Amino acid sequence: MDYINVILLGIIEGITEFLPISSTGHLLIAEQWLGARSDTFNIVIQAGAILAVTIIYWRRLMDLILGWREPKNRDYGLKLLLAFGITAVLGLIVKKLGFELPESAIPIAWALILGGFWMIYAEWAAAKKPPYKQITWLVAILVGIAQVVAGIFPGTSRSGATIFVAMLAGTANRPAATEFAFLVGIPTMYAASAYQIVKTLKDGGLAGEDWGALGLGFVVSTIVAFIAVKWLLAYIQSNRFTVFAIYRIILGIALLGMGYFGIVS
Repeated sequence: MDYINVILLGIIEGITEFLPISSTGHLLIAEQWLGARSDTFNIVIQAGAILAVTIIYWRRLMDLILGWREPKNRDYGLKLLLAFGITAVLGLIVKKLGFELPESAIPIAWALILGGFWMIYAEWAAAKKPPYKQITWLVAILVGIAQVVAGIFPGTSRSGATIFVAMLAGTANRPAATEFAFLVGIPTMYAASAYQIVKTLKDGGLAGEDWGALGLGFVVSTIVAFIAVKWLLAYIQSNRFTVFAIYRIILGIALLGMGYFGIVS
């Protein structure tokens, strides 16, 4: 794999993994010109993005773990575990049933478009509510379910689905909803990556991998994701997600057009 392509894919993954614009849709478009990617490469660059968010929230995670005896931390931590547990159980059931849409242009395009309108509605509905920061048990349950839904429908965006479910379910404060969604995403995505790595090892998928490309993609994805998430957390302090919703709708329409003319498949 050309190292320039590796850098470009790492940048795309780093920017799109945690912004609510769907990394799957962007990588689908990118691979049409940059070449097909191995499952191992996909796992590695995603792991880089997860590491970046782990670093950003490292202090918060340590506070939750070391301050477990404090009722506030224990309550928040149990809600994170509940959301993760729901995702893990439902995710395994979905895997066993084999229920997953193909990562092709048309379904991803529609997921982008519908998700964009969903985000606009969620922002509008949340704006009518008090900026409540509390994470309720209902929010935890729905965020866990939302992660599974995002996994079933490529193009949905895991971060987008979870953030806006949290906002509609009661946590109308954007930063609070985003923090919970990202913290739940850390163990969820580590577990998903570990599952894929074990599966790849069983299938002998590491044979012939370019370890230099894997390492470069991981580093680039980590650095770019760190910058992207830091920017997002600052941006949403005083701005809505509307710009991301509009971008999704435009990208989805463009992807439909490219799919129709056979530019992407």
